[in-house]
Amino acid sequence: MLEFRNVQASIGIIQILRHLDFRIAPSETLALIGRNGAGKTTFLRSIMGFTRVEGEIHFGDIRLDRLPPPKRPGLGIGYSPEDRRLFSAFTVEENILLPAQAARLSGAETRKRLDRVYDILPELREMAGRPAGNVSGGQGKMVALGRALMSGTRLVMLDEPFQGLAPALAQRYAAALRALRDADRTITLIITESNPSLLRGFANRTLVIERGEITEGSLEPERAHA
Repeated sequence: MLEFRNVQASIGIIQILRHLDFRIAPSETLALIGRNGAGKTTFLRSIMGFTRVEGEIHFGDIRLDRLPPPKRPGLGIGYSPEDRRLFSAFTVEENILLPAQAARLSGAETRKRLDRVYDILPELREMAGRPAGNVSGGQGKMVALGRALMSGTRLVMLDEPFQGLAPALAQRYAAALRALRDADRTITLIITESNPSLLRGFANRTLVIERGEITEGSLEPERAHA
């Protein structure tokens, strides 16, 4: 599904990711664990086309690194950034619908995908008409997840989704991810976190990123940062 061949990524003149060579299988739930500043966000942004990349990134039979960033969500890739990036003047539903409008989906397809979002996150249906600027930080993460699901029919990437969530809301978020996985066994999930305990028992595979290099394994709990 997603393959990296000697991928290196830079922000400006600073190299962040180094010599990435690995593959993520279809339908896999991958946890990418790393300390703050290790390169987790840069990894996701490189897939979206927001960094300067050397090497090859393959998404199925498509060279993703050769594709302009605006065209990548149309391949079925959804991305929820750590900071949510909601438009506060838009309603919750208008924020969720933005990827469908950008991809110029038909009305029927848009409705189908929105119903899928509401099935997985029914609380968003109740908040649909509220201005996004009036939701809490935790609720905003739910909205960002719903927006990612509008375009993420094959791959959904979540950047530190549990950071800052109260325990009850973190459990609800995890339940939504399980509902997504149960509803569509073909979808691939990539979830970054700095605290490995938050994803224990959820991911099929764990990779660790340190100083821009990715390896199999897990961070030692006492050294990981929340």
